[in-house]
Amino acid sequence: MPADTPGEESVAPPRETVLFEVPPIRGWSLALHGGAGGRIQELEAEERHRFEAGLSRAYRAGAAVLDVGGTALDAVCATVEQLEDDPLFNAGRGAALTTDGEVELDAAVMDGSTGLAGAVAASRHARNPVFLARAVMERSAHLFLVHPPEELVARWGLATADQEYFITEARQAQLARILADGLVAPRHGTVGAVARDTHGTVAAATSTGGMANQEDGRVGDTPVIGAGTYARDGQAAISCTGEGEAFIRGVFSYDVVARMRYAGSGLADAVTATIDETLTSRRASGGLVAVDAEGRIVVAHNSPTMFAAFEDASGLVLRT
Repeated sequence: MPADTPGEESVAPPRETVLFEVPPIRGWSLALHGGAGGRIQELEAEERHRFEAGLSRAYRAGAAVLDVGGTALDAVCATVEQLEDDPLFNAGRGAALTTDGEVELDAAVMDGSTGLAGAVAASRHARNPVFLARAVMERSAHLFLVHPPEELVARWGLATADQEYFITEARQAQLARILADGLVAPRHGTVGAVARDTHGTVAAATSTGGMANQEDGRVGDTPVIGAGTYARDGQAAISCTGEGEAFIRGVFSYDVVARMRYAGSGLADAVTATIDETLTSRRASGGLVAVDAEGRIVVAHNSPTMFAAFEDASGLVLRT
């Protein structure tokens, strides 16, 4: 995968689920993903270093919050902010372009302790859509806003940016290739994070630029609570990436929690069963990061690749 065209891939069918389960190793837990995808070219050493540096930087931002007793919600927002600012990932600056060559961003956050959530779709003005989603949760009477106006973003004291900030030459070249050659647009690349803090609260945050060459106004699973993003104390927090329409149809992230809550499944079993039923059996692919009430982390995907970062007994694990 060339470093200047993150997320560009050939279409590949789903594969057998790859799953990592990590027991809690300290008083808090954090995991993030930088997108799941299809069959991609081998990363050159320099390219791999850039992606790993971005994942590491995002992980450190969230870990710094949790290390001083901060909340899971603050941690996942700090983590996703770093990924939105990094043009290598399909969120914020450097996000995929719509068929008209513009950027429309989706994001969501959910706090497991309160059950409150906030989401935005087709955001065009907030520099960091994850903070706009949080503001919807904390500063409005609503849960989900579509195409929030620049005036609202500014009134809430959030940083704004014009389209030129978000659009990169690499994404313009990617769109041109897709349009010229009739390629199937990449359907992966969402970023997200989950955390459990020292108080036992869980939270999730997810952010994306959607699909390259998507129709203007298309909304994927990221901002749909219960599809691409979900958190509930006592159960789990989940952030997803992959073929958004499949995650929406299967109400994916809520289904994982429902298997735990009503059927008594452990997190790993619930994740595996939901991937098999909702994705693999329908020839869809993607992945997720999740954390349960005890701080156990699960990272899983049935796509050939997924960028992720989490910590185990050996230290920070970076998957590229």
